[in-house]
Amino acid sequence: MRLRQRLLSPAQLPRTAERPRPGGPRGTGGLRGMGAEHYDGVADQQIIVSYLPVVTPFSELIDHLYESMFERHPYLRGLFPESMDFQRAHLEQMFRYLIDHLHRPDEVLERCRQLGRDHRKLGVRPVHYQVFEEALAEALRRRAGRHWSEDLEWAWLRMLRFAVAAMVEGAETALAEPASWQATVVGHQLRRPDLAVLRVSPAEPYPYQAGQFATLQSPLLPHAWRAYTPARPPRPDGELEFHIRLTGPGGVSEVLVGHTRVGDTLRLGPAQGTMVLDESARDLLIVAGGTGWATARALLEELSTRRAPGRTVHLFLGARSREELYDAAALADLENRCHWLRVVPVIEDEAVDSLADAVARHGDWSGHLAYLSGPPGMVAEVERRLAELRLPPEEIRRDPVARTAQSAELVAAGYHE
Repeated sequence: MRLRQRLLSPAQLPRTAERPRPGGPRGTGGLRGMGAEHYDGVADQQIIVSYLPVVTPFSELIDHLYESMFERHPYLRGLFPESMDFQRAHLEQMFRYLIDHLHRPDEVLERCRQLGRDHRKLGVRPVHYQVFEEALAEALRRRAGRHWSEDLEWAWLRMLRFAVAAMVEGAETALAEPASWQATVVGHQLRRPDLAVLRVSPAEPYPYQAGQFATLQSPLLPHAWRAYTPARPPRPDGELEFHIRLTGPGGVSEVLVGHTRVGDTLRLGPAQGTMVLDESARDLLIVAGGTGWATARALLEELSTRRAPGRTVHLFLGARSREELYDAAALADLENRCHWLRVVPVIEDEAVDSLADAVARHGDWSGHLAYLSGPPGMVAEVERRLAELRLPPEEIRRDPVARTAQSAELVAAGYHE
């Protein structure tokens, strides 16, 4: 059952089920190293979802959580940016992701391992997860009030411990690599008043694959990180290119678009994500909108150098107007060089169909691998239409946390795609 459907549907509170509770003190030790095969995510998902009416809205649960955590441990406030708006919105998105995917624990496990590897740049230690767990338990009690039950609390804590154990494991396996990379801005070009193309040169080699994303931080906004996808595959000179759209005032995107100059220094978190190419010869469907083009371009440029014989690619590129096709020269170059690439632009001002409708109407995508990148609403709609066309979920690739990060910044700034 999808979380969104559950939140929008009337429900009766469940009776407290007779269910064994995990013993021992609270902490990550009980689930440390636990594989997905040992965690009953479906059972906890059912309990958590059934009690959502008494702990939501998430915004109030999260307010209670941070209030409790900072009251008990004031020093932790220094690990967070001055404005907590993005952090609150991002945590809400992560809660939604976890709850909505508990029935697929393998996916959650891999995602949390990557997240733990990435969180080293924030100075997060295992003891901080213990503090977070205590604050979450207190917040659940405050929100649920007389409806609180041990089943409710333990389901949330088991979910948290499963995620945290994977994060700790991910951090430990990455001890040999830097927690973050320093990079110098070597190019800053405004393609539109609200969109900049940044080129940065890391001080040390930055390992990533085409289609993965990185988190960026500017010294102008300490502790604030946002996810962006390099628009090119790895280059011999190590240079990376990012496409940054202004999503609202006061955030990282505003700093990168309007206040960053050549010579400035940024920090990069470890590369993450699963939107990478496989080694098969299966045909590809790539659907991109807005700055999601950066992901599509990286994948296409990688294919231009190592494509399996016979493999073809359909690219559907959405934009509100032709003026929003900000990287037209690179697109034209790829079309000229790649005979196996077919490009279908979908311009809202000119088209009858939406981007999702155009993809659905165009043909049979069975047997294809689909890669989706762009605004969260667009990605969700295209994914829904492909599901209606019976393209299996495992054949559709997207990076939920990358899109989550963009969505959270929009929510925090009061903007909507």
